[in-house]
Amino acid sequence: MPEITPPARLQLALFDLDNTLLAGDSDFEWAQFLIAKGVLDGELHAAMNRGFYEDYKAGTLDIHAFLDFQLAPLARHARAELDAWHAEFMATRIRPIAGDKARALVRRHLDSGALCAIVTATNSFVTGPIAREFGIPHLIATVPAQEGGRFTGQPRGTPSFREGKITRVEAWLESMGLWWSSFERSWFYSDSHNDLPLMGKVSDPVAVDADDTLRAHAAAAGWPQLSLRA
Repeated sequence: MPEITPPARLQLALFDLDNTLLAGDSDFEWAQFLIAKGVLDGELHAAMNRGFYEDYKAGTLDIHAFLDFQLAPLARHARAELDAWHAEFMATRIRPIAGDKARALVRRHLDSGALCAIVTATNSFVTGPIAREFGIPHLIATVPAQEGGRFTGQPRGTPSFREGKITRVEAWLESMGLWWSSFERSWFYSDSHNDLPLMGKVSDPVAVDADDTLRAHAAAAGWPQLSLRA
């Protein structure tokens, strides 16, 4: 009988987006972009945007209050107008902070045949085109609800934040008939201590340009640390 070759074990590569693959925060930059265009009130929204960003870094973010703030502007404008703004946003705010080291890291995992996904708390309207810019085929992000092609200003399902990232990743894996044990190796790259729950699920957590809390945790746990900055 012919020898049966066992199937190759799969690999999984998960990437946080903001301050990991990007040298900046797409959530924050989107709000700043809308303020600069006069779409949002500058004084009020700039202060709120910076406040939520500081809460995120401190690990005290109220994700539901933040989503009320983040998703409300989407509900006020037609999709065609939003898409036109987003194209300008990609050109002026995102491509300049999507560096060569980050692109090369993604390419190495894609070329190895790994199943790759961005896992981000930022909503999928903002991040979908960014995932495509990196050539990453899967996006696990907070989903802004739509009705009749217009955004409602509310999220749909579990926000992709902290433990919610685990919930969303596991639902995605299950939809393909996969589980953590399906993979010979799994990576998650992140800069933030908010991602420690998901980093604890993979075989190879990697701290990328990490905040102080994650840097200390990674050092104590013996996790690799790297920088994707130019």
